[in-house]
Amino acid sequence: MAFFIKKLAVIGVGLIGGSLARSLRDQALVGEVVGVNRSRSALEKALALGVIDHGTTSATEAVQGATLVVIATPVRSIAPMVAHIAPFLSPGAVVTDVGSVKQSVVRECEEALAAADNKGGKCHFVGGHPIAGREHVGVEHSFATLFAGSRTILTPSAHTAHDALELVRLVWEATGSYVEIMDAAYHDQVLAATSHLPHLMAYSVVNTLSDLEDQIRAEVFRYAAGGFRDFTRIASSDPSMWRDICLENRTAILAILTRFRQDVDRLMEQIASGNGDALYGIFARSKSTRDRILAENKILKG
Repeated sequence: MAFFIKKLAVIGVGLIGGSLARSLRDQALVGEVVGVNRSRSALEKALALGVIDHGTTSATEAVQGATLVVIATPVRSIAPMVAHIAPFLSPGAVVTDVGSVKQSVVRECEEALAAADNKGGKCHFVGGHPIAGREHVGVEHSFATLFAGSRTILTPSAHTAHDALELVRLVWEATGSYVEIMDAAYHDQVLAATSHLPHLMAYSVVNTLSDLEDQIRAEVFRYAAGGFRDFTRIASSDPSMWRDICLENRTAILAILTRFRQDVDRLMEQIASGNGDALYGIFARSKSTRDRILAENKILKG
């Protein structure tokens, strides 16, 4: 099934929204791209880079006549944005997002669209989460092949229209992403473990080192090597985005943090008791698991 989007509105023209627009434009799958951002300088960059055709700070203006609306803003602003634009959507328009938390977002966005009067024509929401990105944000870091070889999870509900789901699936597949369908609640549990926990760990490690006394801290960072750089790379991610993720997915995140804290407590016990065999067992099991996952997962292997 081929598709062509006459007008695409991207609310939040940054790394993800910009890369999606670039990919569709490069393949001539979209006619007009309108970008929305609070920052006029960001819109000017997007225009200069050819990511968008027009830019505006008004989301309600941008979505009028749009076939597809992609919301690429921080998680806590997605549902309020859908409620804001809902009365201005064209009948039959499809709205999707790129947020890392899905259960609350899908529920609230569907409620907002159901409550809106779109000249008698129903609009549709499809929850989406492309699992791709970089630690640097901004449209200047966007590129058309960002999603190639990645995974995108779509989280339809019982209310999701088949045609809307199919359109969003085709859009992400066109970027080179492998699309998977997943229950929204299950998505939030999986991502809490595989994405949210590692980010929180990276932030916490850097904070721990930052809190050391000045002289010691200077020595710690002076001798930081590749391991520190690689492990803490994601601590350069957007703080506002991760604040919102923690607040929106707090139940699943607290559950995985509790489990991780228990594992750290056990590790501390083995170190304190000098139990070398137990320590070796922990490290060997971790190495074996990581090696197996990398061998089985071509996406992680790069």
